[in-house]
Amino acid sequence: MQQAVTPPTARTNTSSPDVVRIYVWQLPVRLAHWGIVCALIVLCPTGYYLHNPFIAVHSRTAWVMGDIRFVHVLSGWVLLVSLMFRIYWLFMGNIWARWRAFIPLTARQRKSLRGAFQYYTFQRGEPFPQIGHNTLAALTYLVVLGIIAWECLTGIVLYSDVVGSHALTILVGWIPRMIDIQVLRMSHYLCMFLLIGFAIHHVYSAILVAREERNALMESIYTGYKFAPESLLDEEIEAALTGSESSEAAHAAIANPLKVRKNA
Repeated sequence: MQQAVTPPTARTNTSSPDVVRIYVWQLPVRLAHWGIVCALIVLCPTGYYLHNPFIAVHSRTAWVMGDIRFVHVLSGWVLLVSLMFRIYWLFMGNIWARWRAFIPLTARQRKSLRGAFQYYTFQRGEPFPQIGHNTLAALTYLVVLGIIAWECLTGIVLYSDVVGSHALTILVGWIPRMIDIQVLRMSHYLCMFLLIGFAIHHVYSAILVAREERNALMESIYTGYKFAPESLLDEEIEAALTGSESSEAAHAAIANPLKVRKNA
């Protein structure tokens, strides 16, 4: 009698012989992630101060606004570099980092989108089994990257308006002629709150799903590694490369040590 195959569930039993250690988040992904995180941690309070100065220093030599503006601008360049690095890796990374992983192109991705929506709306008891981002989260991250890109663009425009750089004027000087500078400034400020709200939800969701899946989700943003059933890994590779490469070629495209057995 043929033994029934049990479909993978969200919760991972790392002691199972079928479970493999998977190199999901490559170093460039993690560097870009933490570059964005560190930049936003500095940019949000300094940006709020620039909009609403709340520190009063009674000294002729104090230069609080100038110092905070300098830190804000410097952190803004870090954010821009991290964003550009992550965009570059959308085209150079593994199957969980590439742009195809962020758009519901395959049937499995669309199923993941429905499953994630059902989970977050309390219609499903556990997360949809996924090694990388679920499709709902991936689409959200694309929106967030778009907001960060807008913050960088408007930040450069506002910086150019202050310093009067000839190079920056050539690059972005046409934008204030199309959109009033005050509209740009206010949208730059308000988008900060969208990013703060996303960060709170992101941390909450990561902790929630990590407790449900027990697959080293939280640790993976430091180490790059997660645990999942090998059958799930095969399914995701097959779904990602269907139509362009065979299953054997798909496996060949995943270089070691992306798939390493836990007990190896």
